[in-house]
Amino acid sequence: MESPHNNTSKDPGRRRPWVVGISGASGTPYAASVLRGLLAAGEAVDLIVSRASRLTLLDETGIAFRDARWRADLREWLARGADGKPSAFPVTEADLADVRYWPAGDLAAGPSSGSYPVKGMLIVPASTACVAGVALGLSKDLLQRVASVTLKERRRLVVTVRETPLNGPTLKHLVTLDEAGAVVLPASPAFYAGATHIQDLVDFVAGRVLDAAEVPHGLYRRWEGELRGGSKEEEAPDAP
Repeated sequence: MESPHNNTSKDPGRRRPWVVGISGASGTPYAASVLRGLLAAGEAVDLIVSRASRLTLLDETGIAFRDARWRADLREWLARGADGKPSAFPVTEADLADVRYWPAGDLAAGPSSGSYPVKGMLIVPASTACVAGVALGLSKDLLQRVASVTLKERRRLVVTVRETPLNGPTLKHLVTLDEAGAVVLPASPAFYAGATHIQDLVDFVAGRVLDAAEVPHGLYRRWEGELRGGSKEEEAPDAP
């Protein structure tokens, strides 16, 4: 996960992380791909994992995320592919050197204050309960509190809602977030990038999240105005 970009965040005096909040919606592979993308780009990360998301993570991956062992659990999670294959991605301790974890119940955590320097916040995935809480300014846990702070400080907030169908109240909450300056980014993968694997679809959504955050990545093939007429495997040159 090495990056060609200079990582000035290694200087504690200049550290400005992206806060990544993970709610209880289905879609933990999206969060893993976003985290890998941020780390590959040399970005510092402050991580918040909600209580509900721990149950989803356990159900979708079999991984228990524990406060006392968060680094080891995070490394195991990021190494897992979207198809459940362990060790699909190489993740080292060095890759996680600039990740800081804040328990969801810690309302006195650094990012709960507007004076704490961050670039913005990415909520991946965002449940409808999370969307409602942020739109209504409830701040019932650290994830919602940091989202409210992000909005009031006019920082970038990307909300990757993962639910279908959407009912009237949720649609109104999403409009409220849009009007408040958030980027509402549904977890809707596209197929023009030549997906041949579930990981390709996951990476497309993660790539769009990183696009919204203006973080460079190579997670998906961009549209260039020309029809390609096939998958990535079909486009690959024949082996000599």
